[in-house]
Amino acid sequence: MPDFTILHNPRCGTSRNVLQFLRDAGIEPEIIEYLQTPPDRQRLREIAAASGQPLRALVRAKEPIHAQLGLDDPAVDDEQLLDAMLTHPVLINRPIVLAGGRARLCRPSETVLEFIQTVRG
Repeated sequence: MPDFTILHNPRCGTSRNVLQFLRDAGIEPEIIEYLQTPPDRQRLREIAAASGQPLRALVRAKEPIHAQLGLDDPAVDDEQLLDAMLTHPVLINRPIVLAGGRARLCRPSETVLEFIQTVRG
């Protein structure tokens, strides 16, 4: 079985729920508290590519800093988004689960169940 990793914020209810779903499925993932240990620029690019989603899909638009930085402007490119995410890790949406060369933003929490099935085959 592939190793699972979760980019986790223990203060986030959705993130805690996803971690519990993983554990209930018999998976003890590597837990990366991304606010303490944020991924670097290349890793964020890799996560976006593995998710099959544009980088913008991994940006947490609900954070006040998102609007303050004008990140909702479609003219903001991936490099600018990456700069913002690296400077303000709170802009990295969560929880993101990685396994088997894939990544999934697990919002709502139940999304992780389908991801587990997909990865396990």
